[in-house]
Amino acid sequence: MGNWELQQEARRESKERDKTRREKLAGYLYDLSKITFTGLVIGGVAMFFSSSTENMEYVIYTVIAGIVLTYMFAWLGNRILNQV
Repeated sequence: MGNWELQQEARRESKERDKTRREKLAGYLYDLSKITFTGLVIGGVAMFFSSSTENMEYVIYTVIAGIVLTYMFAWLGNRILNQV
């Protein structure tokens, strides 16, 4: 094998490694999005129906923050996955 062929093989391995790294990072962010949705949004809605009215504003803020964070994590994961 010549020097040029070794460089091409190293370049292919580097591209494959970067692709795998992006896929795993995007998967991690998607999973983080699901966990955030479950913990903050679903948990906040459950607290909404079971708690008294004195802490209701915190419950609403928690649900809104959960929705925003869920969207941000999913958007970021999609953006990383769609990189060229």
